[in-house]
Amino acid sequence: MGTYALREAGPDDADSIALLHADSWRRHYRGAYADSFLDGDVEADRLRVWAGRLADPGPGATLLAEDAWGLAGFIHVVFDDDPRWGSLIDNLHVRADLHRTGLGTTLVREGGRAVLAGADREEVYLWVLEQNTAAQAFYRARGARQAERCPCRPPGIPVNGDPYTFRMVWPTARALAGE
Repeated sequence: MGTYALREAGPDDADSIALLHADSWRRHYRGAYADSFLDGDVEADRLRVWAGRLADPGPGATLLAEDAWGLAGFIHVVFDDDPRWGSLIDNLHVRADLHRTGLGTTLVREGGRAVLAGADREEVYLWVLEQNTAAQAFYRARGARQAERCPCRPPGIPVNGDPYTFRMVWPTARALAGE
């Protein structure tokens, strides 16, 4: 694994986060999200989201990993998002050239530590597209289990047909944090 500097994101990071997020969606969400959306100005869409999130972060954490070339990956966790399932890992994205290097595991571990430090509850969950089998395998290898399957209806984002998403859960952030 390479050398990464880990830090909390701030408002000035919205541009780089939006670019990585858009690239990841184009690579992994094609088929579920409409091509017209993915081939359009996804960067502007994600920039609106991230500029808002980072200007008024609310309860949670956005953690960045940076290398000599810039943003290598990030994780965004919303503390105590759901009364049953706990904190939501709302985003986890790693630059394409760094897949399978251990960076995703590092970010998940840091997200688990953030939950332990900042949330009231230890449960953690996320949503993953049914078609994204590589991500499902990644989460399962880190102790997640599938809890349910639901239609995917992201607000304001056109989808193809009837895509589904899985809720993946961890009963405790300690498993993510490596404790």
